Amino acid sequence: MNEALENHKLEKRLCREVGRAIVDYNMIEEGDRVMVCLSGGKDSYGMLDILQKLQARAPIDFELIVVNLDQKQPGFPADVLPAYLTKLGVKFHIENQDTYSIVKRVIPEGKTLCSLCSRLRRGILYRVAGELGATKIALGHHRDDILQTLLLNMFFGAKLKGMPAKLVSDDGQHVVIRPMAYVAEKDLTRWAELRQFPIIPCTLCGSQENLQRKQVGNMLKEWESKFPGRIENMFSALQNVVPSHLMDTQLFPFQTIRATGEASEDGDKAFDFEPLPLPASEAASITSHFDEPGNALPRKAVIPISTAH
Repeated sequence: MNEALENHKLEKRLCREVGRAIVDYNMIEEGDRVMVCLSGGKDSYGMLDILQKLQARAPIDFELIVVNLDQKQPGFPADVLPAYLTKLGVKFHIENQDTYSIVKRVIPEGKTLCSLCSRLRRGILYRVAGELGATKIALGHHRDDILQTLLLNMFFGAKLKGMPAKLVSDDGQHVVIRPMAYVAEKDLTRWAELRQFPIIPCTLCGSQENLQRKQVGNMLKEWESKFPGRIENMFSALQNVVPSHLMDTQLFPFQTIRATGEASEDGDKAFDFEPLPLPASEAASITSHFDEPGNALPRKAVIPISTAH
């Protein structure tokens, strides 16, 4: 297929998915001042790029102001982002805070740096949002990030908890949004290559190859390669929660439930599947084989969806 057409389809898909997330969760409203957090990675570059495209055609007026936190990592090219953002003509603010030294001093050698780095960065960004009068804080996490977080919390935190598309900040003062929540990482990778964003690698988390998040991310990629569609199903599950079929007594009143005498759509079908009709030739063969005295088989032969994967 023509490369230009493929690129156009990619752009349309990105704009559609970001726009859909914004509408579904009412992320951006009339008059909002959205603080776009730009790290220098492909995800936040992509977020800014798509938000600018949507801003130009949106039926509401909202403002974008880009914020980068310069954490004073050794070798960080401090001139790259200001030059890029000046060229774009977008409002921006560079916040200079030496969190790198704090993280390296506090965290023992060989231990994961991300947790402390993330907390420090989050606190600074909340403060800056208040100083800039931002009404929303936009982060560049995508669909794969959200699924990784879900699995990390299950495997290591013993919680069924993900990364919401919209939430109130830890300090209760800000609304945090993730406009890329529906976007696949592979699309962002392609878009970054196409747009030739000046990517700035992180020398903190980027240098740690054995992070649990990276391992879980690799597992998701392997699943997607072997079983196409599995990632989409997992993400859809986050939007199709059945509290009565989990085990949280704070979420569902298990102690007080009683038989009602009425049929339930969910019932006790915890892991059933919709049947798939067999091809007519196979159905006829099966029915003729079993259609003998003493054997019972419905005339409409069916086969369940495979769950071997």
